[in-house]
Amino acid sequence: MTFPVRMTTKRNGARQQGVTETDMVHEQIDTIDALMAHYVAGSLPEPARVLVQSHLEMKPDNRSLVNSLELLAGEALENVPEAAIADRDGRLATIFSSASPGTPPPAAARPENALFPQALRDLVGFEAEDVPWRTRLPGFREYPLDMDGCEVNLMWIRPGRALPAHTHKGMELILILDGAFNDERGRFGPGDISIADETVDHRPVAEKDRPCIAFAVSDGPVRLTGSFRQLIGDLIG
Repeated sequence: MTFPVRMTTKRNGARQQGVTETDMVHEQIDTIDALMAHYVAGSLPEPARVLVQSHLEMKPDNRSLVNSLELLAGEALENVPEAAIADRDGRLATIFSSASPGTPPPAAARPENALFPQALRDLVGFEAEDVPWRTRLPGFREYPLDMDGCEVNLMWIRPGRALPAHTHKGMELILILDGAFNDERGRFGPGDISIADETVDHRPVAEKDRPCIAFAVSDGPVRLTGSFRQLIGDLIG
């Protein structure tokens, strides 16, 4: 079962000691900078890449960091020594003889007030109003997917609903699509992107004015924490 969490926004921070290696990209990601660097490098699994791309659609001003990283990557490539290509003529012949992909069909018109970013809509194949939600707890629904070795979930949290306190056995990325939730670290609203791992122990609470809808990508399960009394109350909702 996956619950929403938040990404820290510290920049250029040192990796915490004692943090175990995760499976998301086989090394620790604990800052937005690190996540964006992996996005630029193309080392994120597909659902995590779509999560970052959707974040950039929702908050295009944040593309400045990605643009800077892309510029640095381009400069690094220019400094790589040239290397001979094995069977150059054969490779060129294969490229020129391959069939043209042709013109892709026009994309279907999107609703004027579509909630999902285009990258997310392309991944799941439908808009927010068409999600086949499954109730997992009172006031908590999800639509689970498994792809590229990751657990992927769309989540719907009733206004004012508190989720059970928990930590993580692995890494989880969250993108808030609509609404917001609060936990011990503050408020997370539309377009906010979040990372949590075993160092994070929190109890998210959706704001009371509207449901919180989120997109989550994780490579490990959650572990429930907190008191028995609180856990029973949060499970009942």
